[in-house]
Amino acid sequence: MAVYQATTSAPVNIACIKYWGKRDTKLILPTNSSLSVTLDQDHLRSTTTSRADPSFSKDRLWLNGKEEEIKEGGRTATCIKEMKSLRKQVEDANPNEPKLSTYPVHICSRNNFPTAAGLASSAAGFAALVSSLAALYALPASPSQLSLISRQGSGSACRSLFGGFVAWEMGTAADGSDSYAVEVAPQSHWPEIHALICVVSDDKKGTSSTAGMQRTVETSPLLQHRIKHVVPERMKAIKEAILAKDFDTFAKITMQDSNQFHAVALDTDPPIFYMNDVSRAIIALIVEYNRLSVENGGKVKAAYTYDAGPNAVIYTPKENLKEIIPLILKYFPQAEKYNDHLGLFGTASVDGAVPAGFNEAVAKQFPVGAVKGLITTRVGDGPRVLGAEEALIGPDGFPKQLA
Repeated sequence: MAVYQATTSAPVNIACIKYWGKRDTKLILPTNSSLSVTLDQDHLRSTTTSRADPSFSKDRLWLNGKEEEIKEGGRTATCIKEMKSLRKQVEDANPNEPKLSTYPVHICSRNNFPTAAGLASSAAGFAALVSSLAALYALPASPSQLSLISRQGSGSACRSLFGGFVAWEMGTAADGSDSYAVEVAPQSHWPEIHALICVVSDDKKGTSSTAGMQRTVETSPLLQHRIKHVVPERMKAIKEAILAKDFDTFAKITMQDSNQFHAVALDTDPPIFYMNDVSRAIIALIVEYNRLSVENGGKVKAAYTYDAGPNAVIYTPKENLKEIIPLILKYFPQAEKYNDHLGLFGTASVDGAVPAGFNEAVAKQFPVGAVKGLITTRVGDGPRVLGAEEALIGPDGFPKQLA
């Protein structure tokens, strides 16, 4: 008996130009275009195995070992239905193909990072779901075509269908047919870009992105200004900066857009607070770090950005991490030794320290645990099809019990 199964992994992406607000909540059509950096799956990924079998009683989904309900008409159900529809087109064109579109599917997914903590878990999750079904169904679809479907699971998931630097063009069509992701530049274009993620909280958010977005659309006058006047110009400028490898411009736009996104959250009624004192202290450190460079005749060396949560993502060319990591460790001591998996420091020990001339009074030192962990990563590639040995579903068609 043939086994119809495929496993893929998909990356996290962190936006530089933020997506915030939907013009259509069912199709997940955004009020503005957005742009992100895809992070390396070797460090942050969602892995998904999909299996189709006529003996299964219904479509089922397990996330991180726990079964999740697939609600009729919900996001997961929509993505599965759309993917089965694409498979049916293949079967209609080739009558000899097995009728996989008629089989129920079992889907098992795991993240190697906290879920729902502001680390773009739903983006990686829905990108992995759609990618694994595309591999299972042997679909001839391009990443942009697949992004039309993953977008309906989680808006930013459409950007995780590509590696490198990715734009989600908002589109104008009512049916969403022109709201999809495109690659601005591949991973190989600017591999020097690295990211330091400061995990401030891995708790579930108080206000979910979905609920927060709708409240902002309904109540924030600032959002309307952002949509009409600010984002179109920033999208054009940041694309040019990426193609020119102009980090100074890329960094300034990234920080400005993060600031404005959180200003829009504050302009919502009642206001939404995604950042906390730790988040703001990290901003102060990066601002002072950049001031030191610029006043000494250099350029901006690092960019902070925050999604809908308190976790900081700091983008920087690789060579600056040797200054930034000790700086963060000085103000946010860690319970465990820094894991130098990229080999940045060689045999040297990594201690907290500030660069010469740094104004140490810009932030106070926090107790151990204020930043729960540091993840060092870099720009990465798009979804990967994995071998059978990495499958999350066992021979019985149910999730393997992973240690």
